[in-house]
Formats: sequence, structure tokens, C-alpha cells
Amino acid sequence: MNVMKVETADLTNAMRALGRAARTAATQLAMTDGATKDNALRAMAAELRLRGADILAANAADMSEAKAKGLGAALLDRLMLDAKRVEAMAKGLEEIAEQRDPISRVLSEWDRPNGLKIARISVPLGVIGIIYESRPNVTADAGGLCLKSGNAAILRGGSESARSSAVIVECLQAGLRAADLPIEAIQTVPTTDRAAVGILLSMHDLIDVIVPRGGKGLNERVAAESRIPVIMHLEGNCHTYVDGDADFEKARTITVNAKMRRTGVCGATETLLVDRRVTALIPTLIDDLIKAGCEVRGDDAFQAADSRVKPANDADWDTEYLDAIIAARVVDGVGEAIEHINRHGSKHTEAIITENPSAADRFLREIDAGILIWNASTQFADGAEFGMGAEIGISTGKLHARGPVGCEQLTSYKYLVRGTGQVRP
Repeated sequence: MNVMKVETADLTNAMRALGRAARTAATQLAMTDGATKDNALRAMAAELRLRGADILAANAADMSEAKAKGLGAALLDRLMLDAKRVEAMAKGLEEIAEQRDPISRVLSEWDRPNGLKIARISVPLGVIGIIYESRPNVTADAGGLCLKSGNAAILRGGSESARSSAVIVECLQAGLRAADLPIEAIQTVPTTDRAAVGILLSMHDLIDVIVPRGGKGLNERVAAESRIPVIMHLEGNCHTYVDGDADFEKARTITVNAKMRRTGVCGATETLLVDRRVTALIPTLIDDLIKAGCEVRGDDAFQAADSRVKPANDADWDTEYLDAIIAARVVDGVGEAIEHINRHGSKHTEAIITENPSAADRFLREIDAGILIWNASTQFADGAEFGMGAEIGISTGKLHARGPVGCEQLTSYKYLVRGTGQVRP
């Protein structure tokens, strides 16, 4: 891996050169037809498969260093690549290629009484800076989504995945080259110097949008420092609420899957809420979770149900563990569940388990979150599971994009006005 080592005084110049190259590439991409972009995506997928051994070797070095630094199990899981995950990256790019071209679509059109014909059409955002941590697969997902949507990407992955991401970017650039597109359409910040992030966030004349994908510290820094519009991806403090009219077997299987399928993903359930009407189910839920390897931190009712439950404190209700830990409490019906979630949730993904359509409708209507789920696991909070192919992240903001951010969410629009000589009186 070639990591750029420059003096602080030269870092700004190097970063701005990266930005200028991206801006030039974005201009070309905006005019590139869908077939050419799709050919590049398929070539990228082929290159990932061809260089799978190189990717895994780089990842092994990243993993070794991460373990030596004492990274936790959740972060190690995010960082780790195997043959299956490399193949998933390649398939993800091919799935993106199969999607319709999101650019130059007519979103709306109408005629005015004065004869003007007006149309709103989709266009790329331009240059997107993506800052992420740990997960090297984001490199392929982000690069592929930006290309499909006609945007140039500047990628800044976490230092712990630098080797893995560098090889993946080489594969993506090989795909661009095979389709005769500029390799500067997908670039990575070739330094682990944290000062590069600050410079990136200041380049408002060269970058159109910033997308952060990481922990609370990264998101807070981006929110505080960015001079560029941000599509925010906050932490996933997600909840599963077991209603008084829940099917017990659904509640059991969904709860364990929502927490334990992969604890390190942002859609993992972090808090379990149970209606007081079904407290008889609590010992079974606790036992299911503990047998699956999960630590349970509960309120008085959960502690009384099982001596293995540790006491929850106020901080637990606001914590995204990204680990095999869950907070749990009893609530008085759907109203109190909604109140708890709106107070402590991160507006990411929330789920209700119930056979009562009225309770479900109220839950889905009154909770302020990007994704609301009825009778399914919160782990479905994923662009691929939504049929969108890959995603850059789950937006928890309300402006421009919300929920999974895929190709269509990485576009804007412009108006085309066609006249026949009209002048305004």
C-alpha cells in the first residue's frame, strides 16, 4: 500500500489536487451514458474476484494490526473480510449495474398557460466526499454507487482498514480504466493523517456533499467542522417493542435475530421494550438472548425475572453498544413505547412485534425515524434488503435523503424550461 506521507504544510495542496481531479472527472461522468457506467461496474466486480487473494492478504495485515491495538469484537467483525464478503462486494457492484440509470430521468413535466414547457430532470450531485470507519466493503459500495449516479467520489476510510481499502480502490480504478473512464472518478485519500479530514471538510469549492459513516465521534466532528452539506448517518440506537398482542414465537425469533445476527451493524437492536401485559414472556426472552451469548441489562422487572440480568442505568437507554449487550425494560403499552423511543432513539430503525393492526399503525405513524418495521427484524435496515442494491449508509437526517442512501438518493435535479420566444410582462 502506498500511503502518502507529506508535511502538514503540503497536505492542503495535496488534498486540493485530489479535489480538482475529482471535479474534472465528475464533469465527464455527468455526460457518460448508462451502458458505459454499467460496463465499468461489471469490470470492477471481475477485478475484485481476480484479486481476491490480494484483498484478503491486505485485510489479514489490517486485522493483525487491529488486534494488536486492542480493537473490540464489533469493530473487528466490521473490519474482517473473507472470500464470502469479497464475493458479496463483487455481486453488489453487479446488482448496481442492473439498476436503471438514475440520471437524466424526467421526474415531472408540465405546460404553462403562456406556452412554456417545464421539466424537472435528475442530475448528479457532483463530487461526494465519503468518510467512514472500519468497514472496507464500504469502499466498493460507495465507489460503485457514486459511479452509477454520475458522481465522482473521494473516499477516506478508517486507518484500521487502509491496506484493504487501498487494494479495493485499485480494483475499482481498473474497472474505470477498462471502460475508458477517468480513474480520478474514484479516489482515496492516501494518508491516515487525521488532519486530512479537516481539510476535506473545508473544500466547499471542490466537494458538493459529505457523507460520514461511522461512530458518534466521527459524526460529531463532521457536524461541527464541515463547510459542505452533509448527509448525516448517526448511530443506530434501534429498538424492538414486543406489544401485548404479539405472537410469542415471532417475538422470540425476531428479538434474537434483531440483536444477535450481527451485533456490529447499525441496524442491530440495542434496546428491548416489552408491554406489561406480556411480562410472562420476559423469562423466555431473557433465556433466549443469554443462550445466544447476549448480556442483558434490565430494569427492575427484568432483573426480578432472571438473576442473570444486570441492572440498567440511565446511560444504557441512549447507548449504541455494537456488541452482544442489550438494554431491556417494561412499558405500559404502545404509547409508552413510542414515548421512550422518541426520547432515546437515534431516528434510525424501530420495530414493533404485534398482531394488532391498530397498535402497529400508531407505532409506524407516531415514531420519528427513517425506518419503521412491523413484525420483522431491525437487521433488515439495509439498502440491499430493500432491493436498492448497495448503500452508502442509513441517513438519519430529514433533508435530501432519509433511510438507505442508494443511487437515487445521490442525485439532485434541475429544471429545463423550453419556450418559443416568450418574454415576461
